[in-house]
Amino acid sequence: MHSAPIRVEADDGTLLHVEVDEVESPDQPELARRRSPGRRGRREPPLTIVFSHGYSLSLDSWHYQRKALRGRYRMVFWDQRGHGRSATGPDGSATIDQIGKDLRRVLAAVAAEGPLVLVGHSMGGMTIMSLAQQEPVLFDERVLGVAFISTSAGGLGQVDFGLPRLGPLVQRLAPTAVRALTRTPTLVERGRRIGSDLEALLVRRYSYASPVPAALVRFTADMIASTRLEVISDFLPTFSTHDKREALATLRGREVLVLVGDGDLLTPVAHSEDIVRRIPGAEHVVVRNSGHLLMLEHPEVVTMHLIDLVERSLLHRDTTPAERGRLPLVRRTVTPVRRRGRRRDGAA
Repeated sequence: MHSAPIRVEADDGTLLHVEVDEVESPDQPELARRRSPGRRGRREPPLTIVFSHGYSLSLDSWHYQRKALRGRYRMVFWDQRGHGRSATGPDGSATIDQIGKDLRRVLAAVAAEGPLVLVGHSMGGMTIMSLAQQEPVLFDERVLGVAFISTSAGGLGQVDFGLPRLGPLVQRLAPTAVRALTRTPTLVERGRRIGSDLEALLVRRYSYASPVPAALVRFTADMIASTRLEVISDFLPTFSTHDKREALATLRGREVLVLVGDGDLLTPVAHSEDIVRRIPGAEHVVVRNSGHLLMLEHPEVVTMHLIDLVERSLLHRDTTPAERGRLPLVRRTVTPVRRRGRRRDGAA
């Protein structure tokens, strides 16, 4: 499920892989293509939803949302530098600040005008926060809504990964250990691509918190395995120093959705609660029986809330930021209904 690739050049020359799904039908909801007042009836550009994926994944992690929303909204998907089909940047460029700049270049290339809804999972949410810090005017003028899925605004250095005693040790040793592995790339890459019980155990534990099909575990493992160890190593240090909590003030008055699984071991619920506290009126949804890859584990729940966010963003586009900032805080706890049997559609 891919559209024609577009190559976007980052400010340091790195080539980023981007795909755009245009609205296939002219019958897009009128709210998304409303006439602009004072412009003699000229229609504004349609709303664009931009999806930013997480660490060691790719744009394919949005498979279910892309399939469900295709033809309904104009959508942009991209691979972050070093991930998927994008090139790896120069030394020292694997930072949250840099990928925020990358997102700005993507928007300039394929969504230069019209309203925006930005959706980010894990590192992708941090990318949006970085962009908000760098380009607050963009948010004031064009961004109607933001969805943060399983992400953090800071404090990841204290996450214990579900290992209360070993977590701090893992935080300290992981970057060094991964860098050491990069010295034997052939052997390591071969081992990463061979299926094993250990691989399945680790992917299930840190990606999912409910029973999921083996095919989905394999799909996830393949995405992770396709990310080179050098990229994994280069990005690791930036997470412990990541802190964009002050940048969240830029999002006040926007429609904001914060989604997290109650079993997320990588960006626990407390990190979502911190985001919500800093954005008055944000909607907080905690999904039961879900881990870090919420959009793959419970795709219907994520898609439903994204549609609601987009429609709400369009509905409230004419209200002032101050008016939106007075909206009451909403917290929901959702229990997904798991269908019996295997899913009919694969995730590949």
